[in-house]
Amino acid sequence: MDKKMKKLKQEYMNVQIPAELETLVTQSLRPAQQRKRGITWFLGSAAAAIALFVSGVNISPAFAQSMSEMPAVSALVKLVTFTEYTAKGDGYHADVKVPAITNMPDNKLQDMLNEKYIAEGQKLYKEFMAEIDQWKGKPLMGVDSGYEVVTDTDQLLSIQRWVVQTKASAYETLKYDTIDKKNQVLLTLPSLFKDESYVSVISENIKEQMHGQMKTDPNKVYWVKGAGLDETNILMFDSISKTQSFYINVDGKLVIAFNESDVAPGSAGPVQFVIPTEVINSLLVSQQYIK
Repeated sequence: MDKKMKKLKQEYMNVQIPAELETLVTQSLRPAQQRKRGITWFLGSAAAAIALFVSGVNISPAFAQSMSEMPAVSALVKLVTFTEYTAKGDGYHADVKVPAITNMPDNKLQDMLNEKYIAEGQKLYKEFMAEIDQWKGKPLMGVDSGYEVVTDTDQLLSIQRWVVQTKASAYETLKYDTIDKKNQVLLTLPSLFKDESYVSVISENIKEQMHGQMKTDPNKVYWVKGAGLDETNILMFDSISKTQSFYINVDGKLVIAFNESDVAPGSAGPVQFVIPTEVINSLLVSQQYIK
């Protein structure tokens, strides 16, 4: 570890923490995250860490300059892991990474998103810890979470947050935020369209894609009408919600996302559908984001 990295890490390690917390290990300057199923536990003050990092970047030119001179730091100034909750015990483990967005001109939007990420991480941890006693003597129990940037262009930043919960078997959920970096706006699905007609149009296209994929690949199964499944015991996909999870990919295409088991067997994991722009082009408010 070079001197600059050691110096910045030491600044984080010097953050005052409550006495009841067992360990604080801050990892705000680590390289871009890879999904992993770790079992080390770090208990930290998320609020203190983010306050230190954001104030350091925004207030101190020297601090910001030292950051920019480090390898791969340019990407981390946009999104960093500033704390990681991890625990390991008899039959259970947890590894919860909490991201933070930094260096956005609009501090209000940045703070809103970071507070949401903090709340998500804390809630996930507390719920996990509350279940430990009930799970003693049973098969492996675990929770792992992290994030990755799925789109980073001159205008758009799309962030994926993932959670894998294990209770004998694993279940994965995904959440996305897509930000217009130029205009400092958090995009929502309704904000992209003129009216609510996008719901039915996108839903019908997804059904077409499901049938097309199943026809091409006999091993694929989607819970959709006409797939030859027993519809009495399965909740068939009919429509996306008005606020369905989505992001815009690097090619400027709208991607609709579903969690594991939402529209297909759990073995398929989370599934996504890229919506052809020609299908929704006339419904868009503008062609600024979706190409």
